[in-house]
Amino acid sequence: MTGIDRARVEAAVAELLAAIGEDPARPGLRETPSKVADAYAEFFSGLGEDPIAPLRETIPVGDVEPELVIVRDLEFRSVCEHHLLPFLGRAHLAYLPAEKVVGLGRLPQLVDTLAARPQLQERLTEQIADALVQALEPRGVVVVLDAQHQCVTTRGARQVHSTTVTVASRGELDDPVRRAEVITLIGSAAQ
Repeated sequence: MTGIDRARVEAAVAELLAAIGEDPARPGLRETPSKVADAYAEFFSGLGEDPIAPLRETIPVGDVEPELVIVRDLEFRSVCEHHLLPFLGRAHLAYLPAEKVVGLGRLPQLVDTLAARPQLQERLTEQIADALVQALEPRGVVVVLDAQHQCVTTRGARQVHSTTVTVASRGELDDPVRRAEVITLIGSAAQ
């Protein structure tokens, strides 16, 4: 990954361990700074990456006016920028194509790239919707994220079963009735 300064991450982790009263040189912690640097390189691999790149190879729809495309249950993980703790969830993406569609495997790449940055779930939802609009120029978009935040489940409120749902809609699917229809279709996956 470009951009990560492993030496600085390792030094910061060693300092953090010392600051909480631990000895970063003890056997159980000796490798921790390096392991955290490895984890951060993976967690933040989306920094500096173009999230739209996977969506640039589109497929023209031709003479048909395609109906709604929904991809449900795309698993993602991100890191809350407030506490640097993970949040894990599922993304559900829907769009009404206009003149082009994208290979379905490209959509998880979009989600992964944007999630692999220090994030807020609310912003991540909006960024995914905006990227779909920018790349595909669809008639409408709905993005729903449902995630469990470690900053809620393991500290503070300790609500271990709590999830957060965020929604972003654009174009024709911004209409409350159409958006509700899409959200109903997304929810039917659980039945």
